[in-house]
Amino acid sequence: MTEWQTYRETARSKGVLALELYVVRSTPVVDKDRLREVLPEHLAYQGRMEKSGNLVFAGPLSDESGENWSGAGLIVYRAANLDAARALAAADPMHESGCRTFTIRRWLLNEGRLQLTVSLSTQISDVT
Repeated sequence: MTEWQTYRETARSKGVLALELYVVRSTPVVDKDRLREVLPEHLAYQGRMEKSGNLVFAGPLSDESGENWSGAGLIVYRAANLDAARALAAADPMHESGCRTFTIRRWLLNEGRLQLTVSLSTQISDVT
């Protein structure tokens, strides 16, 4: 058993969620105008990943000041394993086109709180 697997099993035995997900840090290597050109294809891909159940969270990152768009993004995938998650990331048009490079890491989701409110009659939802 690898160190990661041992850690995951220990976390599960302690009663935390221990949900293994995959975090992609997507970093631009072209100018923002080129990124904007590929953005519609990227968003369509993200929509397909969301519908398939593979996309957990995704969105842009600011620069370190928190005031400007950096061109970078963060994506969290649900996949069978690291290789499958890597294939999902590689197929993203931002990465496939060479506009961004990416790194990927396993992430063990243990703690936190997500509150979802859904109003059926008005079809309004809110996440806090």
